Amino acid sequence: MSGKPKLYYFDGRGKMESIRWLLAAAGVEFEEEFLETRDQYEKLLQGGSLLFQQVPMVEMDGMRMVQTRAILSYIAAKYNLYGKDLKERALIDMYVGGTDDLMGFIMLFPFLSAEDKEKQRAFIVQKATSRYFPVYEKVLKDHGQDFLVGNNFSWADVHLLEAILMVEEKKSDVLSDFPQLQAFKARISSIPTIKKFLEPGSKRKPVPDDKYVETVRRVLCMYYDVKAN
Repeated sequence: MSGKPKLYYFDGRGKMESIRWLLAAAGVEFEEEFLETRDQYEKLLQGGSLLFQQVPMVEMDGMRMVQTRAILSYIAAKYNLYGKDLKERALIDMYVGGTDDLMGFIMLFPFLSAEDKEKQRAFIVQKATSRYFPVYEKVLKDHGQDFLVGNNFSWADVHLLEAILMVEEKKSDVLSDFPQLQAFKARISSIPTIKKFLEPGSKRKPVPDDKYVETVRRVLCMYYDVKAN
């Protein structure tokens, strides 16, 4: 295991997408191996690569890392996107944790029935505009700085931009009552590494489609229906 990080996941967003975002923000090139068959997944299991029998899995710096949060924390620390001290790291962890909760509602969306999707769409927008976005709007307004923590670009900024764009896919004008977040989105999107990741042809994945859902269900033997919140 050497050279570029190698990511093992499906050819779609899911839990790996935030890892792609953070590597891209750090300017790190990476390779991917997409899981398309149950045999591929079982080979990883039998080889002992998946510590808790789950993906994402990332090969990096001589390690095979699993658990999304552990992978993201390692990348953030390695590439100076994790604050300058323990207090800043705690703030970053809090903001990322909140954003993670919101993103979790969105990750369920592709696996729902058509009826449940409409309920979930409304639920996502309601939670974003009443619980999560007001927090970040206030943080940015109160400290008057360009970034969420310590006036330096961090993992928290990357994660929030990813979440904003995901919610905008459900309701395009969701930031209409959040001027600070509108300005934040524009600032972070213009950072060169982020701008590159947002351009066509990057390794950013599109909105999950039926093919992605079918592949995940087949590889993981998901024969049950996911329910909306």
